Amino acid sequence: MTVNCLGWKIGGEAGSGIKVTGEMWARMCHHLGLNVYGYTEYPSLIRGGHNTYHIFSAENSVRSIHEQVNLLVALNSETIDLHVKELSPGAVVLYDSEVEHIDVSSYKAQYVSFLSVPFKRLAVEAAQADLMKNTVALGASARLACVPFEYVKETLFAMFQRKGESVVSLNQKAAFAGYQYVGSHWDKEFEYILVPKGKKQTMLLSGNEAIGLGALVAGIHYYGAYPMTPASSLLEFLAQYGPEYGVVVRQTEDEIAAINTAIGASLGGVRAMTGSSGGGFSLMVEALGMAGIMEVPLVILEAQRPGPSTGLPTWGGQDDLRFVLHASQGEFPRIVLAPGDPEECYTETINAFNLADKYQCPVIILSDKFLAESLAVSPMVETKNIEIHRGLWATEEVLNSEKRFGRYEVTENGVSARSLPGQEGGIYLANSDEHDEYGYSREEAPVRNAQNNKRLKKMDAIVQEIPAPHMYGPASADVTLLCWGSVKGPVLDAMPLLLQAGVKVNVLHFVYLWPFPAEYVERFLRSCRRIIMIENNVTAQAAGLVREMTGVAVNHVIGKSDGRPFTPEEIRREIVNILK
Repeated sequence: MTVNCLGWKIGGEAGSGIKVTGEMWARMCHHLGLNVYGYTEYPSLIRGGHNTYHIFSAENSVRSIHEQVNLLVALNSETIDLHVKELSPGAVVLYDSEVEHIDVSSYKAQYVSFLSVPFKRLAVEAAQADLMKNTVALGASARLACVPFEYVKETLFAMFQRKGESVVSLNQKAAFAGYQYVGSHWDKEFEYILVPKGKKQTMLLSGNEAIGLGALVAGIHYYGAYPMTPASSLLEFLAQYGPEYGVVVRQTEDEIAAINTAIGASLGGVRAMTGSSGGGFSLMVEALGMAGIMEVPLVILEAQRPGPSTGLPTWGGQDDLRFVLHASQGEFPRIVLAPGDPEECYTETINAFNLADKYQCPVIILSDKFLAESLAVSPMVETKNIEIHRGLWATEEVLNSEKRFGRYEVTENGVSARSLPGQEGGIYLANSDEHDEYGYSREEAPVRNAQNNKRLKKMDAIVQEIPAPHMYGPASADVTLLCWGSVKGPVLDAMPLLLQAGVKVNVLHFVYLWPFPAEYVERFLRSCRRIIMIENNVTAQAAGLVREMTGVAVNHVIGKSDGRPFTPEEIRREIVNILK
């Protein structure tokens, strides 16, 4: 029997409650005191198409979705057809034979058991609503995994209490109906059970929720965006919680308006942010350059999905690194960072706002669907001892002097003081043309050189301030794995699997990708025996960046472009195959 290590998956048509049921199961496992990772897949259809939610829970750290499925809830036969090969020995499939006849004997999987549960009928009998068949499935799954019903009941209360006592009660009745049915109709021993481990001081949240929390703590006051998967849930999060903290949240008519209104808010003195996916960011590129030449602090979320063009709208990847590094014409300072988990999403969003203000430049947060929408356990966020740096502002003494205010005054480190609109003595011109220190358009070579060099000079200070990549594992290893952004989770989860296979590895994970920490990375890589880059694209974008900036070529690249995240097991197989 396996205790507290369970892969659970639910599948069915869109509109049948797949997402909410997956979240309920994930939150129940978290309530049990387990570590949890939840990953959802859905096609780019308004209704219909195959949807799944895969939850992996364990006592040990869980940073990614594992391949094993021990309990499959099939709300239609298609779910069994598509996922039966993923089932592990001893797995169980729950399905409803009263709704759709399924010949389970046709599935040649002798190591799998099938149990028909009348999800729809039980939902109608218990809650007078067949829509609650998914909640019946939740209760049935919990009983099979030996979860005490009180944990199911408390999870449903926490999720639905805002909708009123009646909704909570009906969901609890539906879940209990499924729980009781399995208790009286399952006479075998399920090999995978979940045991309560006690409540822990942790949170279960997605990457976009963590970015939203970080933005609120950082003091954001404006967020403008046009919905685009997988960035949309950040807009929804801030629309729900932002107004309570004085945040103006605006769904603009398009992404061009989104970035331009954010630039305007920043010029007005408040912390501002916009967000989109690669397609929407494409529309923002001209305004990005305007923020660069106007030296406007701005934070941008670029939540990647596979392109080109519309590509795979509801899937994930890391296709846009080179794009964001070079987006917009001309040369100007920018910072590009790619958090690897919700904890980093939170802390690095706060850092992004601080860096944007300090160096008066755009900061781009690179995420992707895997990180943006997946649920993961994270430490409780720190909100009390957060340092907020608003950068350099013109003092009253400077503004009240007889000297005219030079917003773009050439300074030693390239940073010049800002003023607020309407501030006496602080007037200046901000536009998209090259300009002198007062903002007036100028085209003379000496003025151009002075202002361009002023802006680019900031990069010298930024590269000294940003953190170096984080190294995980032993100082000396047979193989060094490089990764960036969301690939961190599956790579770290692959480390013990590789050790079991006799491969000792360490990991260098990049959060800050630009400016690139070339000196540290070159020094580190020169001492490595064998280097493998793992990234979710097929053009080796980060591997090429490493070679460009350090002169060190990685030995191998593991890439993919199918829109799906890496799994630890997949990484293990790829590396073992490389080392043969």
